[in-house]
Amino acid sequence: MDKVTLYTDGAARANPDGPGGYGAVLSAKDSKGVLHEREYSQGYERTTNNRMELMAVIVGLEALIRPCEVTVWSDSQYVVKAFNEHWIDKWQQNNWKRGKDPVKNVDLWKRLLLAMENHKVTFCWVKGHDGNAGNERCDKLATAAADNGPWIKDEVYIESIS
Repeated sequence: MDKVTLYTDGAARANPDGPGGYGAVLSAKDSKGVLHEREYSQGYERTTNNRMELMAVIVGLEALIRPCEVTVWSDSQYVVKAFNEHWIDKWQQNNWKRGKDPVKNVDLWKRLLLAMENHKVTFCWVKGHDGNAGNERCDKLATAAADNGPWIKDEVYIESIS
């Protein structure tokens, strides 16, 4: 099974009504040990930050051509803790409810679970900001995705991952 590192980020620019973007970069080594990176962006959206973060992971996983062992690096605790602390298991067991309230973004959580099928996925939280290369990669992704504008949506930059 191929090993892929997926860096993701979403950015609502701290304003749910403002510009934002979400993107992912897939890193994989080929049989000769050469590292290849492909970016995937869905550009500009007006939505909330948590939806952005979910979409960033989804677009990366949906771009994979064959089953892979995937390590997802995200600066979103919302995404990472859902799996690492088994929140998503509890939401499913409770029919996507948390107490009396429905879980937010159920449509995207279900889409993410579909995108994860056939892959072995590990979620890692990128802690901190300054001087953290992983987090800098995530931050650059979100900014690049947002700056691409609305005409980029659904354009895939990934041909294949070895």
